[in-house]
Amino acid sequence: MSTPERPEAIDSDVDLHVPAQRAETAGGAKWPVLAVISAGGALGASARYGLALAWPVRAGGFPWSTLLINVLGCALIGVLMPLISEGGRRAHHLVRPFLGVGVLGGFTTFSAYAVEVSRLLARQQAGLAMAYAAGTLLGALGAVWAAAAVTRRGPAARAGAEYEVPTS
Repeated sequence: MSTPERPEAIDSDVDLHVPAQRAETAGGAKWPVLAVISAGGALGASARYGLALAWPVRAGGFPWSTLLINVLGCALIGVLMPLISEGGRRAHHLVRPFLGVGVLGGFTTFSAYAVEVSRLLARQQAGLAMAYAAGTLLGALGAVWAAAAVTRRGPAARAGAEYEVPTS
């Protein structure tokens, strides 16, 4: 006997099969969440645009600003999530959608990253394109991990509820 396949949840923190958690997306409850995601996205995208204007990618140059934006955004996500959701902390229910999905989702940019990899490939710089693709991935994952680890050990963590820091 096989078990029926369950659809993937929209939010990894929400199990849509649990009625209390499903309430976040029911009826009018979704509109404040969508509003703060939109507002945060506008702020994050504006910040990314400002940084890209301040540090533009030169024609034929390496896209350092996009690399920095994506790694910095991931580091900030690594700081945010432990502060609002670990160690018994409960932030207002709109904090994570506003800051995590909206601001930091709007700040980081997969689309520009993909376009810049394509441009490097079009300039016959396959090695540099692959290094940029892998470097961004490793830099972003490393930034999330390192920032979360530092945040879990920092003063804000000690001021919150006691909890164990995962070692692996």
